[in-house]
Parts: sequence; C-alpha cells; structure tokens
Amino acid sequence: MADTEKKKERLLRFGVSIPEPLIEAFDRYIKERSYKNRSEAIRDLIREKLVEQEWEADARDKEVVGTITYVFDHHKRELVDSIIRIQHDFSDHVIASQHVHLDHDNCLEVAIVKGKPSTLRGVAYKLKALKGVKHCRFTMTTTGASLK
Repeated sequence: MADTEKKKERLLRFGVSIPEPLIEAFDRYIKERSYKNRSEAIRDLIREKLVEQEWEADARDKEVVGTITYVFDHHKRELVDSIIRIQHDFSDHVIASQHVHLDHDNCLEVAIVKGKPSTLRGVAYKLKALKGVKHCRFTMTTTGASLK
C-alpha cells in the first residue's frame, strides 16, 4: 500500500433505540443538512462532540485551530493599528488574516489561528474589547491529529 493511501477502516454496526418523535426530528435535521443517510449524520455528530471534548481538555494543552471573525468600523480612530498590533503580538498564533470591505463604514476580518485554546480565546477577547469592534466570534476546531 502506498504511503498516500489511507488504510481502509472497518465499519462497525450497532443498534440504537430512539423514541419516534426524536427520530422524526433527527430525520428533518438530516434532510435540512443534505446528509445521504443517518449514519453520516451520526458520524458527524460524534466527531463534533469529540472535538468539543478536545476543547474542554484545555488543561491537557492540546493544540487547536480556529477562526476569529470580527466586524468593525474602520473609521474608528487608531482601531486598525490596534488590530494589527494584537495580531503582531500573537504572530506565533495568527497564521493568516483576510480583510473584506463590507460597506463604506464596516469591514469584516477573519484571522486564522492555531495554538492552545486559552491563548486563542485571549486573542479573541482582546480584539472583541477594542472600541469600534461591533461583533466578534471565536470558533475552534481540531487540528485533526486525534481524529480517525
């Protein structure tokens, strides 16, 4: 087998008992999100919970990746300089950023970040606290190293 080929994973089957109203709601969820079947949706939900567990394991110092997305008034005095300063202060964690002009007054920026959850949350808090930042959301995900 070539190094680039993935080892074929064995699929396991198991039964689950679910009340009818819950499975009906789950089927609507599956349809709204364009899953092909329940198995795909269940696998994604399990992965999502494992990723959340990884985030909560902050004490184990696992590395995560994520985005910090914020909308700000680019006319606010010295705001852009403050944003750049924060990104430079955390240059080991801010991998890249994308800046978009939404309209005459508002810009959207997305910073791609990597590091320990507590550090990344700190970067997001610093950005969110700046006068002129209208909205800021930090989203974490896994680096994928612990998922199969």
